[in-house]
Amino acid sequence: MALVRYGGGVVQASGSIAGDVFARNRYGNYTRARTKPINPNSSYQQAVRSAVAYLTQEWRDELTAAQRTAWETYANSIVMKNRLGENIKLTGFTHFIRSNSIRLVQGGTYIEDGPTVLALPEKDVTFAVTASVATQLLSIAFNNTLGWAGEVGGFMALYMGVPQRPTRTFFGGPWRYTGWIPGAATPPTSPQTKAAAFTLVLGQKVWVYARILRADGRLSETFMDDCIVAA
Repeated sequence: MALVRYGGGVVQASGSIAGDVFARNRYGNYTRARTKPINPNSSYQQAVRSAVAYLTQEWRDELTAAQRTAWETYANSIVMKNRLGENIKLTGFTHFIRSNSIRLVQGGTYIEDGPTVLALPEKDVTFAVTASVATQLLSIAFNNTLGWAGEVGGFMALYMGVPQRPTRTFFGGPWRYTGWIPGAATPPTSPQTKAAAFTLVLGQKVWVYARILRADGRLSETFMDDCIVAA
């Protein structure tokens, strides 16, 4: 399904209609032929699907009315962006799934009570990544004074994109889960290293994006950095 903004004619579109995909990059709007994505059915994909199915049932059968109301209250206070850059609000159910599916995939337990802090966790504006062919590791630099780093149950989840030619200036996927950095009473030191999700080749360009999850269940929007793979 495509999102289309109408003005004096169509001025913005995002998504797919029939065999066409509408999107936008730093140079403007563009249209390309739609291709059917490959579904590798990876172990991570299976874990996410299982988590979503489980959480859907828990929302319906286990959460109390008061808990569902708390998630709806949180959702009504959070403004998100859709693919057209417009402000939207998600449902409490969507926030419950969005926040807790990541937690379950990590092997943790889900948060039943809706957050009482009515704001998304802040992004880490210092987030930076470097990559090495010799070690096949990503080095992740971050601000360990942010709230998630100093609390048990908070963490930063990391996702790496398929390496690209060095001249590429934008990237929208595909992504692969790369690992997570847990918070603790004594915050983790920066930088931390993680094994690259794809083979690193000298001179290629890689993107890594992250999300912060607070112990109360709040999940940040994505933030990212890119780098040229070094020796």
